[in-house]
Amino acid sequence: MPKFKGLEKKFQPDWPGLVDNLLRRGTPNRVYFMELFQDPEIKNAIAQRFDLTRGLNPSDPDFERKKYIAVQRFCGYDYVQVPLMDLDFQFHDAATKDTAALNRGDRAYRDEHTGPITNWEQFEKFPWPDPTRPAVTSELQWYQKNLPDDMCICGFGGYGHQMEFLCWLMGYETLCFALVDQRDLVEAIARKLEQFFAVCQERLLEFDRVKLVWSSDDMGFKTGLMISPDDMRKLVLPCHRQLAAAAHAAGRPYLLHACGCLTDIMEDLIEDVKIDAKHSFEDTIQDVCEAKRRYGKRLSFIGGIDVDFLCRSDEAAIRARVRKTLDACQSGGGYCFGTGNSVANYIPLDNYLTMLDEGRLYS
Repeated sequence: MPKFKGLEKKFQPDWPGLVDNLLRRGTPNRVYFMELFQDPEIKNAIAQRFDLTRGLNPSDPDFERKKYIAVQRFCGYDYVQVPLMDLDFQFHDAATKDTAALNRGDRAYRDEHTGPITNWEQFEKFPWPDPTRPAVTSELQWYQKNLPDDMCICGFGGYGHQMEFLCWLMGYETLCFALVDQRDLVEAIARKLEQFFAVCQERLLEFDRVKLVWSSDDMGFKTGLMISPDDMRKLVLPCHRQLAAAAHAAGRPYLLHACGCLTDIMEDLIEDVKIDAKHSFEDTIQDVCEAKRRYGKRLSFIGGIDVDFLCRSDEAAIRARVRKTLDACQSGGGYCFGTGNSVANYIPLDNYLTMLDEGRLYS
């Protein structure tokens, strides 16, 4: 079993330092880590391997929350991510067998052909979740009260999915045709989503321990955007501009996860939407070091260790890439270290731990 000397080092969370780093207030005195999420299978495997639940009672109704805090601290994160609850949409899904080593049985996918809203009648009858219900903030209420003082809450999950939900509510193929044949319906769905996500963010910002908000909205694919740049500016970016403005008015940075090649709208995201940090990097699209060189004086970045690379590489290659990335991105602040996308359950656990370990060793 590999030894992880970096993970053995004492870690002291420092959420104000994390926020300062994201706002580019100078080169930080250590590496700050961030991830969009870790799959539950990864978190459970880490907790078991390193005996992180010692002293916790599995019968405690808060056991899973306390375990999550322990895993975050062990891995070197200064925050927990807390979503709004019970805001599930009725999408059309398909499933296949999950072949990951730490598998969950089945893996679900969105139907790209048709979604639950393809005409006006379906739009009028669609059961939109209600973000004003008290139960929506149940997890936030617990972490607001019980999270250690040296950690903060990153509000995420269930909001900001403007482009994604347009695709998932209509089906991507249906959306593409509807942009010509039923444009008024597409615009109505877009406005409804804007209103829904605005209320979601209001609920997040009710909690003063939410120091960051992180929306997630995949906008493109390997070579371009899901829809035209002009349609992005009309149907998608206004939502994020509204959310960023509300976050800034409340004194919180607005972080955006968005997969795909976003070159055609990067200036819009920086100068118009005014995001504070961008996440999601694939080697086949853009290396995070290149992004930092190009935009680093105006924008912060999160992640960058390509998931495919992390799945396929050996320990030496992973450690070398971690150091190369940090050498290029640490100076001046505005960089948080992590994977290019998320800690999926198909990433070999030792490879993820090697990445974390080398980041903790970096100085």
